[in-house]
Amino acid sequence: MDFKVLTLPGWQSSGQRHWQSRWEAAFGDERVEQHDWMQPLRGDWIARLEEVVLQQTQPLLLAAHSLGCHLVAAWAAHSKQTHRVRGALLVAPPDVRQADFPPQLHRWSQPVLSPLPFPSVLVASRDDPFCHFEASTQLAAHWGAALVDLGPKGHINAESGLVDWPQGRAWLEALGQPPHPTES
Repeated sequence: MDFKVLTLPGWQSSGQRHWQSRWEAAFGDERVEQHDWMQPLRGDWIARLEEVVLQQTQPLLLAAHSLGCHLVAAWAAHSKQTHRVRGALLVAPPDVRQADFPPQLHRWSQPVLSPLPFPSVLVASRDDPFCHFEASTQLAAHWGAALVDLGPKGHINAESGLVDWPQGRAWLEALGQPPHPTES
């Protein structure tokens, strides 16, 4: 493998049964640990991701879940290190503009809607309690991400029954492959 995978959990981090945690144990992926998982400050989270990216020597793949997807977009809009990232798997981003969005996350209520400067795949569920499928579709369009409809899988977390989620891993690793030249 000629890339390093950084996992970017969302609010409250990811528990041991979450596919991100399972990937870290199985593949040696590195979690970007945040100072405060309960009161996530956008600037702090961006600075921490930048710090971890600068420590890496290999090209990177980002495996983001939930609020971690918005972290990718916010970081990419400000960082001069985006060239280090080969691609991002964006799983179940919440609709941060929902009226009932938790008050602890108010600093995220204005999403960054710029195209990402690297390839990305956004995986969405038809019954995610934190994001209607239509909002996921709009986020994918804004970010320039390929959209994958996973069907009814909730918030695509430990409760979704994905276990090691080999299909998600395949999508992530495909982002790390060089593009195939087209035949003329």
